[in-house]
Amino acid sequence: METVSEWTSFGGDLSVHDHESETLGCTMRFAVFDPPQTSDDPVPVLYYLSGLTCTWANVMEKGGLQRKAAELGVMIVAPDTSPRGKSVADDEAYDLGQGAGFYLTATQDPWASHYRMDQYVMEELPSIIRSNFAADMKRQSIFGHSMGGHGALTLALRNPGHFRSVSAFSPIVAPSQVPWGQKAFKAYLGDDEAAWKAHDACELVKTTQLDTTILIDQGEDDQFLDEQLKPRLFEEACREAGQSLAIRMRPGYDHSYYFISTFMDDHIMHHAKALYG
Repeated sequence: METVSEWTSFGGDLSVHDHESETLGCTMRFAVFDPPQTSDDPVPVLYYLSGLTCTWANVMEKGGLQRKAAELGVMIVAPDTSPRGKSVADDEAYDLGQGAGFYLTATQDPWASHYRMDQYVMEELPSIIRSNFAADMKRQSIFGHSMGGHGALTLALRNPGHFRSVSAFSPIVAPSQVPWGQKAFKAYLGDDEAAWKAHDACELVKTTQLDTTILIDQGEDDQFLDEQLKPRLFEEACREAGQSLAIRMRPGYDHSYYFISTFMDDHIMHHAKALYG
């Protein structure tokens, strides 16, 4: 692991690192906000998964998370959204290929050689955090935005009991039913729509419920709300399955980090309560 950049922020340490990923077969970059409390004891870990086209930088530079994470003693880890590099398959469109890993393991060529973001987030990245930071790996939670919200929900539902809490900003909750998800799933997983259901939160919650309340914030003026996000589908699926869900529709807010930063403190407090409970 190579440290690329490092800054002091709210008494904690914000650092960016590169490493050679065996899971993805390329160089990966991630960021960690290490709160000041780690000078005394290991602290719990909260993973943030970003959306289409994003990197670690979007949330660390625009999300406004450091103050509350420092106050509550929560380490935040922000990986990239996909494998990257000259040898990694890509597409000219913003919503497929590099920057658009969709937090799954691809089974179709040319994507299958590198696109294993679910394995990376669940296995390799935590191993690196465990070995290099004062992290209490018995206390982990996850959240994300848009495609990353999809990732947070599906990884939590596919691995019940692994995360103490889960939340999302503007998540893609029904990728099998919307253009972003259908395009990615067909490319990465093929035409068998049964395989898509294993990465669709609305489908997963039908058979797996979490022993925690899922928190979702969604802007009512989000430009992707009606075509790509459809949060009411997940609300209905949770209600039918008996999954506890707190979904908050926010008038006037869109899909941007102006929206995310407004409610970031709420999400960190939601996770801190579970992580320190």
